[in-house]
Amino acid sequence: MPSPLRSIAVFSGSNFGFNPAYTEGARALGREIGRRGLQLVYGGTDRGLMGIVADAVLAEGGEVVGIITRYLHDLGHLHGGLTRHEITPDMRSRKTRMSEWADAFIALPGGLGTFEELFEVATLTQLGEHNKGVACLNIGDFFNPVRSLFEHAVKEGFMKTEHSDMLIFDTDPAALIDALEQWQAPNVNKWIAPAQT
Repeated sequence: MPSPLRSIAVFSGSNFGFNPAYTEGARALGREIGRRGLQLVYGGTDRGLMGIVADAVLAEGGEVVGIITRYLHDLGHLHGGLTRHEITPDMRSRKTRMSEWADAFIALPGGLGTFEELFEVATLTQLGEHNKGVACLNIGDFFNPVRSLFEHAVKEGFMKTEHSDMLIFDTDPAALIDALEQWQAPNVNKWIAPAQT
């Protein structure tokens, strides 16, 4: 049976982080995406883990689509070897275009931009505005605090368990993509009845 995935958006840091495992994990993910013949969609730069994952896909003969803002493009941050790129006026339109291109999403370690992108696509999945799986490549337990935060939100009555559990966490890129191929959206609304007082 053919894979339901054709294109995966990867959110990641434009820095490398201090742990060399982050670079190795980004490279391993890029190799796996390329080997499977999937298209990478990402932020379009050659910086940090973003550049590492793009280079790895390209080295496997894969296609890479970069979506970059005009500001970053004009700073000279565009990766020079992309299959295709688009320039957007701002971050909001950049995220929209990445979401439109992608069949699923994977977050690598990163900073504010990565967290913001991850939470936005997870929210859109929760609300049913798209039916696309979201995953975190949990290199060096980087995303454990996110998992703990979700569990805390469930405990405090702000999130249903089904929505906490819909994010996929794994340390292995192949297992992560396999899980995204099998992923199904939770069939539950987000609202929780208030506690009886």
